Amino acid sequence: MSQSPLYLQIKHYIEQQISSGHWPVGHQITTELELTKQFNVSRMTVNKAIRDLVAEGKLQRRPRLGTFVCAPDEKAESPLLDIRNIAEEVAQRGKAYSSKVIKQVELLADGVIATKLGVMLDTKVFYSEIIHFEDNSPIQYELRWVNEAYAPDYLSQDFTTLTPNQYLSQHCPLSAIEHTVEAIVADDKVRSALKLAANEPCLLLNRRTWSQDKLVSTALLYHPGTRYKLSSKVTF
Repeated sequence: MSQSPLYLQIKHYIEQQISSGHWPVGHQITTELELTKQFNVSRMTVNKAIRDLVAEGKLQRRPRLGTFVCAPDEKAESPLLDIRNIAEEVAQRGKAYSSKVIKQVELLADGVIATKLGVMLDTKVFYSEIIHFEDNSPIQYELRWVNEAYAPDYLSQDFTTLTPNQYLSQHCPLSAIEHTVEAIVADDKVRSALKLAANEPCLLLNRRTWSQDKLVSTALLYHPGTRYKLSSKVTF
């Protein structure tokens, strides 16, 4: 173990479990007794670490139930009436951005996607599936379909070094967007990608984007409801 005080070592361990997503919002953390055995320290030392995290709003004690991970006071935020690069949003909040590409393939448009993209059934389209992270915590699960005719090099891009938004903004300048937002019960796939607790809410943003008169892409953007919010401002 390091030379820092024992209670700080335990505190940092708990914070790392939370920030990595291993202990998501709503998760019941390891008991004080188990942490006492794990770190070979006194109950008082473990209690001090947990009390500090409760005071900081990162943990919540529930009488007779245990100690649970809290939702952060400051949620990640995106504008509803605009489109911003999520990597830049994260950086502006002073956090570290990263991403994980799950899929990046060519597909044949089924009925739903053909309608959303305004193309014929079985038209070739590009599809990407990416998880976006803020300080190693997943904040957006992006499923995107792109019209092959307007972004022919889409599949050759390295979306660990730039986002689909960056690429499309550069090659198909945005002229119009369509957004709809709904609260959903996440399925197992979405819950796993975003590390959602069993009862944690999920926000789904449906997005379509145009460049001039061309319908370029349609996307499903899933967000953890306890860690993310969408905002808008209208001036009259």
